[in-house]
Amino acid sequence: MAWNKLRSVFSFLKFQGILKRLRQQQQQQAPPQSERAREAAKRAEYPIRTYGAKVAWNHLHDWLILMLLVIIEVGLFVIHPFYRFVGKDMMGDLRYPMKDNTVPVWAVPIYSVLLPICVSIFFYYRRKDVYDLHHSVLGLLFAVLVTAVITDAIKDAVGRPRPDFFWRCFPDGKDVYDKWGNVVCHGNKADIKEGHKSFPSGHASWSFAGLGYLSLYLAGKIHTFDRQGHIAKLCITLIPLLAASLVAISRVDDYWHHWNDVFAGGFLGLVVSAFCYRQFFPNPYDDDGWGPYAYFDALLEELSDTNGDGAAQTTNQLSAHPTMGVHIVNQTQGSKGDSDYGPSSRLGDIELGRR
Repeated sequence: MAWNKLRSVFSFLKFQGILKRLRQQQQQQAPPQSERAREAAKRAEYPIRTYGAKVAWNHLHDWLILMLLVIIEVGLFVIHPFYRFVGKDMMGDLRYPMKDNTVPVWAVPIYSVLLPICVSIFFYYRRKDVYDLHHSVLGLLFAVLVTAVITDAIKDAVGRPRPDFFWRCFPDGKDVYDKWGNVVCHGNKADIKEGHKSFPSGHASWSFAGLGYLSLYLAGKIHTFDRQGHIAKLCITLIPLLAASLVAISRVDDYWHHWNDVFAGGFLGLVVSAFCYRQFFPNPYDDDGWGPYAYFDALLEELSDTNGDGAAQTTNQLSAHPTMGVHIVNQTQGSKGDSDYGPSSRLGDIELGRR
């Protein structure tokens, strides 16, 4: 058994050597156009003036859906939430003092929407890539608005009282109940309406949607997960998440939310932001996680038009078995055969001159 294990180790090392030699031969035999492809990938620019209208037009339906989400969000904010039964025996957990917001409502869109957009604009001026700017902003707005619609829809449907509901309902401290034991509020109508919107936390969901998206965006742009062990990059990536966490904690400190309201809101915002980010960008830990899918597709299309490679392409795929060595399989890919490739494979094709 020991000899078999040792033999498998030597077979694996032998396979690694063969694979390395094949890759070196492939790079040496690459046509001269591979150098042009490499240079094009380095200096490729897609400025707003030239490509902006085309990119926006291609995503016209997405922008229309975005406007629809804004209308839905306004409607959910205006309507009254469900007025849940609140009895006298429930007031023990709802008598916390009524305080002002540590993080005001008007500040939430600034740090969760405008700040990430400013970061996207900064990277645009560095690379002049309208695909990155457009898709990062569109994905961010979708993350925030989808989160807001889901959050407010749940708020209105659940109608959970806030921890300071007693003082919203009875500002003079004199509680009144009907014959069924439900509260009969005589406070400010706006305060009472807002007092039934505890679950989930809007501050937490918005913060984790916008700043969570920013964290993913930064992780891809600065190559946080490049397997080089740079802790400084990881700290930069975690700063937005730390800020979102502090905002969420402030909601409990201000007695506007119960702890599970904050947890649910933060989880909701983080999940939605991850889904929206992956609609436009590869995983941050991918080698090509620094750019959107559309950038690589546009680059491949440009190189294909330049080299006249609209016809079928032949690629060599290496397949290996632990005990059977290496096989070179020729597979023909059509002009639309990119569905089998991730961004890393596509950029590798560019560098090797196969595209």
